[in-house]
Amino acid sequence: MAKAKYTKGKDGYWKTRVWDGTYDSVGRKRYITIRSKKSSKDLENKVIEHNRQIRDREYIVPSSISFLDYAVEWEQVYKASRAGNTRAIYQYVIRRYLSCLEGVHLTDISRMHYQTVLNEAIGHPSVQQKIRLTFKQIVRSAVADQYLPAHIMDTIFNNDEKTIYKPKEKRILTDNEKRALFDADLEESDKAFAYILYGCGLRRGEALALTRDHIDLEHHTLSVEQAIAFDGETPYIKAPKSQNGFRTVPIPDLVFPAIKTHVGSLQQDKLFHMKDGRWVTKSSYRKKWGRILRQMQAVSDAPITGLTAHMFRHNYCTNLCYQIPSISIKHIAALLGDTEKMVIEVYDHMILEKEDIGNALKNALDL
Repeated sequence: MAKAKYTKGKDGYWKTRVWDGTYDSVGRKRYITIRSKKSSKDLENKVIEHNRQIRDREYIVPSSISFLDYAVEWEQVYKASRAGNTRAIYQYVIRRYLSCLEGVHLTDISRMHYQTVLNEAIGHPSVQQKIRLTFKQIVRSAVADQYLPAHIMDTIFNNDEKTIYKPKEKRILTDNEKRALFDADLEESDKAFAYILYGCGLRRGEALALTRDHIDLEHHTLSVEQAIAFDGETPYIKAPKSQNGFRTVPIPDLVFPAIKTHVGSLQQDKLFHMKDGRWVTKSSYRKKWGRILRQMQAVSDAPITGLTAHMFRHNYCTNLCYQIPSISIKHIAALLGDTEKMVIEVYDHMILEKEDIGNALKNALDL
């Protein structure tokens, strides 16, 4: 007769310690006790089933934490390194919309709860989009932490109707605005900032974070290695938006003289700074942009309304796309610090305008 794998204890139970699939704060495995009143074989079957659940990610760690409390912890722990604006979105969704689930246990979360939260933002598709993003990330994190089984993602989100949300269409600079930019009597610093946006396509935060070391006057290029974001009014330095954001961009001849003049007059390393040498605050930036717009309006033949720094970047990319095939989509993406996928998705309609399928086929197949 085969020897029993487990020995019966004095309390009348067969029991053993098994890994529950999680780790403590220092990386050690956590263990739980599995028992059987019947037999060693019964206990062995329970251990086999437990290990299968761990392997198939069906096992969940017993917890009484609420969904809302877990969401708050998730934001504080897993999103601590995200940029201020991104964290603010998560915090807003949790505080304003997930609060309706107060008292709901994390392990009880269901498709109905998800829809309840979405219903709180009916009529606001952009908010519903943010709710979807946040809710899914929280549930996915709870699965990874083994508070929820892996199949819960399909259970809650499989039949999810996507929010139809079309953001406001970006516009490029009008011919009048372009003329006004170069006719305006701008302060040296304001001129360099606006010209960098126009001629190099940088994001606002990337331009604000430039230093003298980022400008190569000999080769007419600038390097993007960091960006400024704002926590309320306070600026802080962060990495570019993605790994693609680290790049070197040519400075066109049209804007190079103004940038060279500003760099040559600097008394410190920062290209754009406060009077005391600190990075530009959010309110200081608003004043800077206001000055630029007022000076442009002073020489404009028509009202200038709604013009933002990001429109300069959109104008930059749009004009590059109109140069296809003289420049490739891959090169455009590299100049923008984005992916080819993003360029195609956002500017696909313009790329299609450049296509001439009939002539392309003719040229490809003619003898």
